[in-house]
Amino acid sequence: MELVFWFWWMLAIGFLVIEILVTGFFFLWLALSAFVVGVILWLSTAIAAEVQFLLFSILAVVSVLSWRHYARKRKPPLSDHPLLNQRAAQYIGRTFNLVAAIENGHGKIMVDGTLWTVHGKDSPAGSRVKVIAAQGTVLEVIADIEA
Repeated sequence: MELVFWFWWMLAIGFLVIEILVTGFFFLWLALSAFVVGVILWLSTAIAAEVQFLLFSILAVVSVLSWRHYARKRKPPLSDHPLLNQRAAQYIGRTFNLVAAIENGHGKIMVDGTLWTVHGKDSPAGSRVKVIAAQGTVLEVIADIEA
């Protein structure tokens, strides 16, 4: 069986198409390996097909493992807004007035124009409460003793 350099380049393009369609950042390294084997074969045409497949396999494993090692060591940049996508957690520590009294442990507060369900000890409407925790879309509150 004789393989030519463009076979490897077409395989690399195929892996790139798969990478675009599938998430995971895995097929990029297979495409890179196939492209490198194609370049080596283009420069030196006297390489047996078995050696080409062996070279591709080695390059693929090395490139995938190298990326995984690099990705693990790399730390994500610190954000100046760590709670940006955790809306309920942004309200922890703030105080609000109860819109609906807390009865049987459940009540409502108005936060930035949005009505939130709260959980805490029974309190009358208009009481000031402090948010101490967030569990999904329910805010845990306690009576604000500083008010």
